[in-house]
Amino acid sequence: MHRPSSAKDYPHPAIAREGWLFLAVALAIAIAATFARWWVLAAPAWLAVVFIGQFFRDPGRAVPAQTNAVLSPADGRVLFVGKALDPYLERQALKISVFMNVFNVHSNRSPVDGTVKEKWYHAGSFFNAALDKASLENERCALYLKTGGGVDITCVQVAGLIARRVLCYVQPGDSLARGQRYGFIRFGSRVDVYLPETAIPKATVGDVVYATTTILAELS
Repeated sequence: MHRPSSAKDYPHPAIAREGWLFLAVALAIAIAATFARWWVLAAPAWLAVVFIGQFFRDPGRAVPAQTNAVLSPADGRVLFVGKALDPYLERQALKISVFMNVFNVHSNRSPVDGTVKEKWYHAGSFFNAALDKASLENERCALYLKTGGGVDITCVQVAGLIARRVLCYVQPGDSLARGQRYGFIRFGSRVDVYLPETAIPKATVGDVVYATTTILAELS
């Protein structure tokens, strides 16, 4: 059973606001080149319009009703599921990593209902986001979320080889609902989620997952 997403959860219809400027510029160039019959420019410009439109698409998603579920914060493929050190809360944790390629939706959603207790931003390198070292060396923004039941969760946006901007719109003290949009990463990237060791993983390496609709783990 799912509850429908609300307008508050998804305030940017069809195309995420991060893509409006890129799409407007590409569309203006494509239209101008078409009217001027500059086909050499018009063809790639229209291809750019299509690519930008699909990259910045921002569909609404239905939220699973299961209250102990940890939802995927991103679309993509699961890279890692296993025990790891949470470098932000300095604890042993269950880590699940999701890699986004340029064809995935790049809007990031909250994996749980919770309060933002802390936020850390680190400038860094731009290694391939599929590499393990990207978690600690690339540009990244981490959120420490605490659920109403007192469970600590860390959710980290990590820039990739092509990505050059991690966008996070929440601050400590803000409340997030499961599936609520809170950030965006421009072009290929990953999201790492650190959960209590007692969490039960429901995703495995290689799984294709979708933000909000896919359950990554269950809290015990």
